Amino acid sequence: MNKILLSITGTKSFDWANKLKEINAKKIDEVAVFLECFDKKERDNLYRLLLKSSVKTVPFVHLRHDTDKEDIRFFVDNFKTRYFNIHEEHFKMLDRWQGYWDKLYLEMNYNDEIAKDVKVNKIGGFCVDLAHLKAAISRGTEEVSYLFFKKNEAEIACNHLNGYDPIKMKDIHLVKDLSAFDYLTTLPKYAFGKIIALELYNSIEEQIKFRNYINRLLEKYLLK
Repeated sequence: MNKILLSITGTKSFDWANKLKEINAKKIDEVAVFLECFDKKERDNLYRLLLKSSVKTVPFVHLRHDTDKEDIRFFVDNFKTRYFNIHEEHFKMLDRWQGYWDKLYLEMNYNDEIAKDVKVNKIGGFCVDLAHLKAAISRGTEEVSYLFFKKNEAEIACNHLNGYDPIKMKDIHLVKDLSAFDYLTTLPKYAFGKIIALELYNSIEEQIKFRNYINRLLEKYLLK
């Protein structure tokens, strides 16, 4: 069964700090970490408190443009991290992560354009954002074909999991209703990786409720 990870996410310092408090209170020892919105000062504070936390393993980390090899090394050495997610535009700066390319996984958008620098064969493979994929399918964008034709050349190893708005055809990061996850059973089964990280701004308590629902949903769907 695919492993669904609770996640430290957010846009402000109190977002990750509050989630880390919940994690410690519940003695949770495994989470994903999304660094996308945190600058170096925020990351340094987060790293310092992570080392003192109940967290023992961090299988998945979302990098950002100003992270470097030291950031990757911190997670690999201290939390046994295997999967690091990057965006299409990050192929221009792969040298920043030299030596760790096999641990990098590409997240695609749904803007109907594949950046010319993208060479997924250079890295570990794909991190499929499941709501992005649903949006791409609904909008009929180029990303769907790219993933389909490349899936046998590059591993689909991991995922982001957000809610989905079928009216706006876009992802939701702050979910209010469980039905926002029902789209998952309409996706191709090949799109699901071994590790699925919840990319939600909701509290850890809410993420646990969502994870339970999603586990029941996917257990029925993926085992058919």
